[in-house]
Amino acid sequence: MSDSQQSTSRTTYIDSFAETAAERSGRDLHDYAALWQWSVDEPARFWRALWDFYDLDDIAVTADGQPLADDADVLVSREMPGAQWFPRVRLNYVSAILRHADRPGAAIVGIDEDGGRTEVAWSELSEQVAGFARTLTDLGVGVGDVVAAYLPDIPEAVIAFLGTAAVGAIWSGCGQDYAPEGAAGRLAQLRPKVLVTAVGYHYNGKAVDKTADSAALADLLPELVAQVVVAPPGGGGPPSGTAAQPGSAQCRRIDYAEAVDHPGEPFEPTSVPFDHPLWVLFSSGTTGKPKGIVHGHGGVVVEHLKAAGLHGDLGPDDVFFWQTALSWMMWNFQVAGLLCGSRIVCYSGSPLYPDADRLWQIVESEGVTYFGTSPGQLQASRKATLRPGRDHDLSALRTLGSTGSTLAADLFTWVDDNVKPGLPISSISGGTDVVTAFAGGSVGVPVVAGELSVRYLGVALESWAPDRTSLIDEVGEMVITAPMPSMPVSFWNDPDDERYRSAYFTHEWASPPPQSVWRHGDWVTVTDRGSMVIHGRSDATLNRHGIRMGSADIYEVVEGIDEIAEAFVLGVDGPRGAYWMPLFITLVPGASLDDRLRSRIASEVRTRLSPRHVPDEVIEAPGIPHTRTGKKLEVPVTGILAGRADVNIDPKSVDDYGLIEWYENQGTAHRW
Repeated sequence: MSDSQQSTSRTTYIDSFAETAAERSGRDLHDYAALWQWSVDEPARFWRALWDFYDLDDIAVTADGQPLADDADVLVSREMPGAQWFPRVRLNYVSAILRHADRPGAAIVGIDEDGGRTEVAWSELSEQVAGFARTLTDLGVGVGDVVAAYLPDIPEAVIAFLGTAAVGAIWSGCGQDYAPEGAAGRLAQLRPKVLVTAVGYHYNGKAVDKTADSAALADLLPELVAQVVVAPPGGGGPPSGTAAQPGSAQCRRIDYAEAVDHPGEPFEPTSVPFDHPLWVLFSSGTTGKPKGIVHGHGGVVVEHLKAAGLHGDLGPDDVFFWQTALSWMMWNFQVAGLLCGSRIVCYSGSPLYPDADRLWQIVESEGVTYFGTSPGQLQASRKATLRPGRDHDLSALRTLGSTGSTLAADLFTWVDDNVKPGLPISSISGGTDVVTAFAGGSVGVPVVAGELSVRYLGVALESWAPDRTSLIDEVGEMVITAPMPSMPVSFWNDPDDERYRSAYFTHEWASPPPQSVWRHGDWVTVTDRGSMVIHGRSDATLNRHGIRMGSADIYEVVEGIDEIAEAFVLGVDGPRGAYWMPLFITLVPGASLDDRLRSRIASEVRTRLSPRHVPDEVIEAPGIPHTRTGKKLEVPVTGILAGRADVNIDPKSVDDYGLIEWYENQGTAHRW
């Protein structure tokens, strides 16, 4: 990476924060390593310093009217789960955004695949949010009720979410790529009172009509009192008024434009306790009922200001664009741009239509300063031989973010060569579980290809051996040893926290820890420089001859070969101790799998990794199965290939369930 990635000419937010924190703490916080160490050694003081840095007293009140005083006002205990943050504070997520409402220009830009563009100005945002909130209040929706969304990534989704949170109601969103039954498998658990839908969207050059699916979903949510419908520009939506709904005697149908154009008394967001539910996000649900993960108002405010504001260096002069969907936590994280006073860009459509250059066009036309994408989009750009830095004016672009899977080292190099020399790359890893990143890039910290530059502030992340030895420069289990404010408040319908505990805290260590630690399920290496390398899921570990290997290491090598579009490697235990490690691949158009390509794959893997990493077979597949948020289904498909009868994959949670039968046949045909 270029030297220019190691510094910036302007004062960054994290530098300003470190300076003020050093003055208050009396500690030497001259570099990132020192700042991180302080943040995990003294979490109450770190989070209080962040609270003050962002002037959150301006949007919060305390239950007794007295100001925050000692550490106990920030963190009551470090027990996980159960840590209680800012126990006396009441606030509202929306207040942290609307304090920027007097800014000029657009707060939200919406771009459709067919080229349509809309803007919501900061000056309009408050009134539209207030209008939607008043509509909800008139419908009897208030604190603790649920509003569900079945929408593409459009500005109306952001406003509906903010209006929901403003009245203390709970939001949960699902993308319209889900069939009604798949969406109901998530949203029906919440018993929502209002459903927000859209008439449709464009994808891959086609108009997708979702009117019938939206009606079918409403029928599966019998406690609805209203369905708010977003019509395309120019009309075409269903009429307003009261209409009979199957399963609901009186479910009003309200046009979105009417819902936000609802004048009334001056509106202020409802103050709620710090850990009051803000939204419910769902696990992938591939092998069981999707788990509803609840996050609180306050935890999200402070965590997102830290992650987007300090690590992402986002502020009022920035344009934040992360290509995402409502079913993915990155949609929620994109809204964090508004917390920082930044403009955010919503894109509804395929990231690769009409070709792989589509998102780069948006980065140029919108003057994007922070562009978030996926390894898949960058890989597609590379294989299409794009040179975005030559073909587009990317002078505004300051950071490129990537998540969804591990970003291979060769893609760091491709970005440096073809997008912008010295462009800081923030490969991040976190999850729906905490609706943020555990580790990633940070402004001013050197970028090393293939690595996540830092463990994020306030994240006590370590790599552990089975005996709980903390490892440096060795592969181990990724654990979090201290609480974070955005860890789940709870799981939905889990009153005893049984499912919550079993998800993260019940791992059997060779030497049990004295208190609960969060085990995330990734194999990682923490380097002596404090950076991190992810090797893949620890529950999908390749274990050949007793040697553990990460699938991500193999993907980095194989998916860097020009002819290969995507790879999928599995380690399958067979009868009598047999072990089978097939590599399934999909090819780019015009390529074919022949002996030459098989030999090249084996040679690249052997040379860049080791002979043990070379797969037993290379098999061309019709596709690779993923969750709806793009995760490869390594664990369940491994079970299918092994012939295990206990593997049940929910068809609604997979992007192409038809592929599962093909993989079942592969397992049946394999000769052990």
